[in-house]
Amino acid sequence: MGSACPSRGTRDDLGLRTFYRSVLAAEGYSVVSVEDGLDALHRIELEPPDVVILDLALPRLGGRDVQRELASHAETRHIPIMVVSGTETRDLDPAAYVCVLRKPVSADALIAAVQNCLRRPRDSGDPS
Repeated sequence: MGSACPSRGTRDDLGLRTFYRSVLAAEGYSVVSVEDGLDALHRIELEPPDVVILDLALPRLGGRDVQRELASHAETRHIPIMVVSGTETRDLDPAAYVCVLRKPVSADALIAAVQNCLRRPRDSGDPS
């Protein structure tokens, strides 16, 4: 599984990215993490992941903008997006994200959410 796991780039966020990457790698997932929204879009374009784990508060391009950009392209709109955020999430469009996790997120909750995302049927983006 590829996974873009961007965050704000602060020391705490680096720690969270490292934690998420370690937890998921220990479960056998292949994980790619990036520091900001633009890097996430570039990496996803190069190698589309099975799941995107997205923080809403990102430098250079916010998480909501990343989600909108992914949703606007046939090649990426099928990728499930999980939000992990410490900010208020009540105003999120529930159709845009497969799940929303509030920080702090335990290892068990993260693993369960990723497994859930991977079990969900996906729209292939193929209009036929």
